[in-house]
Amino acid sequence: MTVYTVNYWLKNPQDEVVDTSEGGEPMKITLGGEDTIQGLQRAVEGRHPGDRIEATIPPELAYGEKKPEFVSVVDRALFDIPELVPGMKFQTNTGEQTQIVQIVDVTESTVTVDANHPLAGLTLRFELEIIAVEENS
Repeated sequence: MTVYTVNYWLKNPQDEVVDTSEGGEPMKITLGGEDTIQGLQRAVEGRHPGDRIEATIPPELAYGEKKPEFVSVVDRALFDIPELVPGMKFQTNTGEQTQIVQIVDVTESTVTVDANHPLAGLTLRFELEIIAVEENS
């Protein structure tokens, strides 16, 4: 298995950095692994330490398209917090599965929550710098 260690800069359409490993831990990308999106795996494959790459990754190779069925309107009484505002995130437990939902709308009696990944439906633009490449068995 090949593991790439990379520094990354995730940019929005205005070319502003919205997330980065700079000043923190570099990202590990394992080819064939399930913990990294396909687009990043494809971008680094065959690269070498010192390489810098710009990668534009469509939703189907990242977090998929937004799924309308992941948006739900629930009773406001389910929340024990007096002030709810769009953008707040909560962890939910549905049986054996835990997921993060984000509030997208609040009324007096209902809350609309979205369980899509926050980057679902977006084309991602990365700048990547390969730091190391390791072959593990």
